[in-house]
Amino acid sequence: MNKIDLKKTTYKLIDTFLKAGKLAKKIAHRGVKVTIKSDNTPVTDGDLAVDQLLREKIEKLTPDIPIISEETVNTSEENKYKNFWLIDPIDGTKDYIKKKDEYTINAALIINLEPSLGIIYAPEKGRLFYSYGSGNAFEFRNNKTIPLNCLKKTEKGKVFALHNSSILTPDIVHAHEENNVFSCTKMSSSLKFCIIAAGEADLYIAGARAYEWDIAAGHAIVEHAGGYFTTTGRKKLLYGKKNYKNPGIMVRRADNLLI
Repeated sequence: MNKIDLKKTTYKLIDTFLKAGKLAKKIAHRGVKVTIKSDNTPVTDGDLAVDQLLREKIEKLTPDIPIISEETVNTSEENKYKNFWLIDPIDGTKDYIKKKDEYTINAALIINLEPSLGIIYAPEKGRLFYSYGSGNAFEFRNNKTIPLNCLKKTEKGKVFALHNSSILTPDIVHAHEENNVFSCTKMSSSLKFCIIAAGEADLYIAGARAYEWDIAAGHAIVEHAGGYFTTTGRKKLLYGKKNYKNPGIMVRRADNLLI
């Protein structure tokens, strides 16, 4: 594989993400068409349209790198690649169907089993986040580019957590107690990772539940902004797992979450 210019590749994708966001919004506001996949999860015509748009652009930019998308992957087939793209065209499909505003469009480039580039766009919120290396994480909003550095924007001395469910399991409650969590807000899509990278929340802990395409772009953005994205045991998280399933994860804005 030829060496990839991560910065150049990222910026060439931003316009495509903005177009994908407009397309997703248009379909959502019109009313989506829903079918049920073999794993009993919903997929919409919006998912499929965005997936096609992203895949076509990425294939032109990096024709030699395979693309693994939530909408086309066969999870029973082993991933033998070390370098590949992970796409989740609509993360938060159930929210998308209900016309809620937290759904996101996601892509990450995995190099040597680690996320090297990540882009996440929340079209309804007008917030696009991207990164392409340590210290190179940004948000594009209102035609302005804002550096991301995980600096705390919430009240100092208090830890603000995010979670993907309104019901917390005992192990998550215990972990929140260990981290002196002051309050916890539900957020279901990958937007939560961007909120942590932006310093608007401090902590996210989840059990083993999601797939690699659900977290890879957020992983890149958080780490490149200076945060920590590990297993719940604080071990390094790698990609290319046999069934694409993630272990439990812990996302921290900083080592000291109080400042």
